[in-house]
Amino acid sequence: QVQLAESGGGLVQTGGSLSLSCAASGAFLLIKTMGWYRQAPGEQRVLVATITRDGDTDYADSVKGRFTISRDNAGNTVSLQMTSLKPEDTAVYYCNAELYERPGPKYEYRYWGQGTQVTVSS
Repeated sequence: QVQLAESGGGLVQTGGSLSLSCAASGAFLLIKTMGWYRQAPGEQRVLVATITRDGDTDYADSVKGRFTISRDNAGNTVSLQMTSLKPEDTAVYYCNAELYERPGPKYEYRYWGQGTQVTVSS
């Protein structure tokens, strides 16, 4: 069983900053990709940012230049530093991990955290 524990989030004014963190625990071999997704009320869950084990990153166009994703492979953690926040960034943010529980592609699984609320007031 793998768990993703998120922390951070909260309420901030427009232009402010927040940080999110996520720690993976449980029985797995290694984590391939970690990332953050978000879901606003009435909308689908969408990608915010991902980072591979080698440090390659990908960002949604809407957050480029404002958000920074980072990870600690040894600690199995991923963080998201969010700056210049806008009301449209308001959403539940979910941590995601694509990992191998055992060697081999058939043991690749995807896990989600429980979500953490980010609210940006105007």
